[in-house]
Amino acid sequence: MKLYSTAAVLLGLLTQVLAASLSTDALPADFKPPQVFKNTNLVHVISLEKNYVKEQLNVVVENVSKEPQSEYYVPFTTEQIARVGGFEAKDRKVVDSAAFKVEPVHTESSVQYYRISLPTPLKAGAQQTLGISFFSLKAYRPLPASVKQDEQQFLVHDFSAYAPSAYVTLKQKTEVKAASATIPDYTTIAASGGDAKSPQKQGTKLTYGPFGEKPAGAVSAASVRFEFTKPVTHVSLLEREIEVSHWGGNVAFEERYMLHNRGANLSSQFNRAKWAQTQFYNPPCVALKEIKMPLHVGSADPYFTDTIGNVSTSRFRSNKREALLELKPRYPIFGGWNYPFTVGWNSDASLLLRKTAGDGFVLRVPFLEGPKQAEGVEYGQINLRVLLPEGAENVKFSVDIPESSIAASSIGIHKTYLDTIGRTSVNIQAKNLVDEFRDRHVIITYDSTLASALRKPVVIFLSMLAMYASAWVIGSVRVGFEKK
Repeated sequence: MKLYSTAAVLLGLLTQVLAASLSTDALPADFKPPQVFKNTNLVHVISLEKNYVKEQLNVVVENVSKEPQSEYYVPFTTEQIARVGGFEAKDRKVVDSAAFKVEPVHTESSVQYYRISLPTPLKAGAQQTLGISFFSLKAYRPLPASVKQDEQQFLVHDFSAYAPSAYVTLKQKTEVKAASATIPDYTTIAASGGDAKSPQKQGTKLTYGPFGEKPAGAVSAASVRFEFTKPVTHVSLLEREIEVSHWGGNVAFEERYMLHNRGANLSSQFNRAKWAQTQFYNPPCVALKEIKMPLHVGSADPYFTDTIGNVSTSRFRSNKREALLELKPRYPIFGGWNYPFTVGWNSDASLLLRKTAGDGFVLRVPFLEGPKQAEGVEYGQINLRVLLPEGAENVKFSVDIPESSIAASSIGIHKTYLDTIGRTSVNIQAKNLVDEFRDRHVIITYDSTLASALRKPVVIFLSMLAMYASAWVIGSVRVGFEKK
């Protein structure tokens, strides 16, 4: 298991390095997007309600060139783009609009871009409303960095009061939604005209602007410090393995987590007596003490282990409407503490696998399950491996998470015990995702013939027959000396 974890991490890093070095989208340091658009109106919404940042840009774009245009750029710094994930763009005015094609564009400067390809080029003088959304991981820093066990926790988020834009923006405003109304510190700047001060505070929301015309790349540094009464849960690595068995009619799941609380550290030693007292009146707690994992209906046989061994403090509820696995870590996870653990379960293959015409099969499983916490969970890297039955052919797969977050994908062969030619595996590596993508799926189609299904039992039968025959032959040999 440790060998697989190390190999997966090294493979992920190597893939990212090669992708960056071999990318055909690498642009020179002096690259600037052509000024063929202008933003006539822009609303920037920054949500700090969970332990990751969700940003939305609702912008009315106008083509100011003389030719139809289809490529719109969104700028980020090199430091920012390394933490950005789940980048999606849609037509804001079309209900259930399909996501536009989005791809990262690397440059040799400190400014990087995401390029949005419009499905239909925007005609000269025409306008379109874009809905752009993305997430930022590791976006907070605790201030103070250390607190007492029962003390309040405050987080700081740094941002720009002007939305990131590679084009001139005529009118804009920025809304910041904090996790609580306790916001002791925030940056104030001059609003449009320089008379009034911005932002306006209403409960948990701060509104910067409206601002007048701003040039491309305009930045106004700002920060907000707010109370966050929950753990800041970060999973640096999730290894998710799904094994499909036709003979057993079962789909087995196993997930290995490297979990970390990025909240404020303890300023003194952990006091277990004080911790036991809090269990009676249950105050807001910045330590992670319980993990809830909603599973697919029909899941069964769950298990929960960590580096020490089996953890018995778990509860599993399963019925026709839900399958909920509730876990209690071996110890409360305070800021700066780690907790690596493994969880697994089985599911009836008939709920996830469907047979099509001929020898075809269709497998549909969630790309991400895992904890579902009120404070949210962020994932730095996810390695998904789906093991199909031995001899699976014509394998094709699709995944509906944002393409910009997929680092690598491949189809290979994985050999385990009693295998002959090895099992076909689908491998997908993703980065910078959050638990809001729990409803996204992986769909795999493949062919599996009767001969492929019979290969393993026939090989096992012949091996056992050969072993018994060899034992009989050896037992028939007479060894010893006899008198003449």
